[in-house]
Amino acid sequence: MRAGEHNPAVAIELLPFWRVLLEHRRWFLVFTLAAFALRLIFYFRFPHVTGDSLIYGDIAKNWLDHGIFGLTHAEGIGPTWIRLPGYPAFLALCFKLFGYEHYHAVLLVQIVIDVAGCFVIADLARRTVSPRAAQFAFALAALCPFTANYTVAPLAETLSIFFVAVALDGAVAGFMAIAGGSAAWKAWLTCGMALSAGIQLRPDGGILLAAIGLFLLWRMGTQPGQRVRLLGAGSLLLTMAIVPIVPWTLRNWREFHRFEPLAPRYASDPDEFVPTGFDRWMRTWIVDYVSTEEVYWQVPGADVDLALLPSRAFDSDQEQQQTQALFQDYARSHLVGEELNQRFDQLGRARIRRNPGRYYLWLPALRIADMWLRPRTEMLPLNSRWWEYADDTRGSILATLWGGLNLLFLMAALMGVLRGPRPCYLAMMLLFVLLRSAFLGTLENPEPRYTLECYPVVLLLAGAWISGYKCRRRSSP
Repeated sequence: MRAGEHNPAVAIELLPFWRVLLEHRRWFLVFTLAAFALRLIFYFRFPHVTGDSLIYGDIAKNWLDHGIFGLTHAEGIGPTWIRLPGYPAFLALCFKLFGYEHYHAVLLVQIVIDVAGCFVIADLARRTVSPRAAQFAFALAALCPFTANYTVAPLAETLSIFFVAVALDGAVAGFMAIAGGSAAWKAWLTCGMALSAGIQLRPDGGILLAAIGLFLLWRMGTQPGQRVRLLGAGSLLLTMAIVPIVPWTLRNWREFHRFEPLAPRYASDPDEFVPTGFDRWMRTWIVDYVSTEEVYWQVPGADVDLALLPSRAFDSDQEQQQTQALFQDYARSHLVGEELNQRFDQLGRARIRRNPGRYYLWLPALRIADMWLRPRTEMLPLNSRWWEYADDTRGSILATLWGGLNLLFLMAALMGVLRGPRPCYLAMMLLFVLLRSAFLGTLENPEPRYTLECYPVVLLLAGAWISGYKCRRRSSP
């Protein structure tokens, strides 16, 4: 490994990515074919159109046919703001090119985008570690089943992961150029465009902007000679992130007479009642995805089996009876109205007062752990209660193996932090992972897919650690 490959101050000595591809073309060709093969297996075996997919698709069709960014209701088409325009715009483009509701074409496009993202992750590894790390990071990204799985669902995850990788690669290129004495506006422009696209796809896309921005401020404080160029880079990133959401914000003000630059916290339209009390009560006990499926997604509209509530949902027999009474009233209409919502809210607030540490610390930490560590089976025909071997032994074994594979990826990434070789600008990337994880801990619907945007960092760190294996063996006594 050349010294210049691990020192941002001499970034000009980096081996160009095209040279890495040429020198190791057989490696990249084999794993590119493997990447497409894996994703096509998911495409033919496990395509998954969800309720969210249909919402995105309905918005896209109404946007194309009627010029209305809205949803179809019994009384007609009404404007909405429950989704940002990024993914509906992507679907609208695909529908225009390949035919309306041609979701299989959408999935194939997402497969291509995801494989392209593998090359971006490899380039990030090349910049921050070495060409050898680029090879292994590419192989891991190509064979990662968890990101590949989401290419066959019409959801924003694949595009979000891709733009996270592009933004990180652009930011690293920009920081290296500034350290070398130039501004590298092309790199910062690329980073800004990727950040903007990520924010247009999901409102939590702004977390990466915050991480890069905080790292920029830290660099300005520790590198006085670079302040002017860093200030210029930060101004460009902020402008690129804010300007594209101005039309969306103005549209929301014109349609709904409210200031909303992103999307509402609970993905609800202005005239839609939000049971915030019920959501607060959920956050006083929920920690796992299975409760999201069995309780949170069932309300409103379906029965809830109270036997599925875990013991941590009650602090006493009296509270258990109170909760049962609430759900008995809910079962009459399968709706949570204002009166019932207020009662859930009172119950939730009482639980918070009784144990604030549980609500603000321990439960968010457990939700974060569940989103990172549980078997990522939500897109597969496997039981979410993977630990109940007696009910479905084969499915539970497969889910356990799937979860073990997820742990291997995470353990390899952890070893990349502890043992190295550590990537340049690792602090910026870890800050993004920590900020995003902390945000996810505040949600009342822990879903493993929300951590996938962090996987470019996971794959980079894992590839870096594997790339240093031979060096560690040579240096060991």
